[in-house]
Amino acid sequence: MTKSPLNILILCTGNSARSILAEALIKEYGGKRFRGYSAGSHPVGKVNPVAIALLDSYGHPIDRLRSKSWDEFTLPDAPVMDAIITVCDNAAGEVCPVWPGNPVKAHWSMEDPAAFKGKFHEKLSVFEKVYRELERRIELLVDLPPDKLRPSQLQNSLDEISHQPRGWTQY
Repeated sequence: MTKSPLNILILCTGNSARSILAEALIKEYGGKRFRGYSAGSHPVGKVNPVAIALLDSYGHPIDRLRSKSWDEFTLPDAPVMDAIITVCDNAAGEVCPVWPGNPVKAHWSMEDPAAFKGKFHEKLSVFEKVYRELERRIELLVDLPPDKLRPSQLQNSLDEISHQPRGWTQY
């Protein structure tokens, strides 16, 4: 029996770009099976404007997206996470809080589009690349059959998604 919906927390250091993109994608594609959240170990306090522009261009709701600390998800009234996925190498190497519910953990290394210096349209192109890779992985996640989402299988499922070459689409 798989709990539904599964709560997925995407972590990054600043919670302004990659984790925000992933949160929006999980909310879009997760349906009734998944809930997406994001946070940062050292949140910058605002969502990157290029991330906002990209998400808005694809019709994602942007009004509730905000940069927030991972501490919010350790509070007694916070949703219990089933999985925590880091998307930046810095956050993956940090000592994380103790998460209620003993969620599985995975790392999906992504380049930091916010670190790119250039004109807006050049930045947008870099954000688009990261968005597409996150979209591919999240589609794989939400398309997993129920048996691959059981607590005993979820870790393996997330690890397999993180280690698949670009363009891989079947599970």
